[in-house]
Amino acid sequence: MRRTIYMLVLLKFCLFATAQDRGQFVSTRHFGPNALPVPEMTDGRVSPTLKAEAAIDYYHGYSRDVTGDFFAKIQIPLFTRRVNLSVWMPVCEWYRMTAERQRECMLQDTAVIRGKGYGDVYVSTDIQVLYARRWWPDITIRAAMKTASGEQYELARHYDDPGYFFDIAVGKSMYIGVDAMVSTEQKTEKDWELRLAATTGFLCWQTTTARQNDAYQYGIQMLVRQQYVSARLTWAGYSGWQKNGDRPMVVKAELRGHIHGFEPFAAYQYGIRDYPFHQLRAGLAYNVDILKKKNAKKHE
Repeated sequence: MRRTIYMLVLLKFCLFATAQDRGQFVSTRHFGPNALPVPEMTDGRVSPTLKAEAAIDYYHGYSRDVTGDFFAKIQIPLFTRRVNLSVWMPVCEWYRMTAERQRECMLQDTAVIRGKGYGDVYVSTDIQVLYARRWWPDITIRAAMKTASGEQYELARHYDDPGYFFDIAVGKSMYIGVDAMVSTEQKTEKDWELRLAATTGFLCWQTTTARQNDAYQYGIQMLVRQQYVSARLTWAGYSGWQKNGDRPMVVKAELRGHIHGFEPFAAYQYGIRDYPFHQLRAGLAYNVDILKKKNAKKHE
């Protein structure tokens, strides 16, 4: 009987120590690609229309692990073009973890782990603080939260903890016509838009029941757009204070079409630091100007 009690106490201690070890490595390097990726950067503008987006992601890890998911996002104007509500999540993911990747995630490595799970829901409020003028840029602020709805913490797929972030983005556009640069008031749909944007912010997530990790966000972006097509290049990341793989930095290139409200797009993202994944995304977005329709009904 005494030996049984000793064994139970030892087993409890081992489980507690393992949980503590896992808690010390709640970071992007040691979890799946959807655990807490670098937030998509805004360019200083709030979407003035209702925008629904669906995409398929493919992640190829540097340790030959593979993840695929279905991603969905919606942006809803809240009675004005200055404020919208954004909700997004990787709805469901399918993965294959190699033994090498399992060791990197502080798991007991087996031959291969295959499975599927559901991701975290993100909700943000995006506010247009200032519209661009002759010398002033567009300025937006964003307040977002991450739920703890993601599954399979024990397999290092998602954090079993909430998080949040606040950021501010500024952006300024220049328009180039057929012969020379034109002002914002003179631009037409056929002119080329060249836009530069930058962002900074604060991001926080819980790592154990008693500790949290704080990070500062950063990013710069360049956009080139014409009537039917646009290209965007982004460099962004965040840096936590624990230095345990919590400083992801990525570069992302995106090509998007613009055809009567529809936006087919494709993107590639490369993890420079603490985000050991290549990401390919393909999807379709659709825009509806619901505020214009509401205003039209009022005047009928």
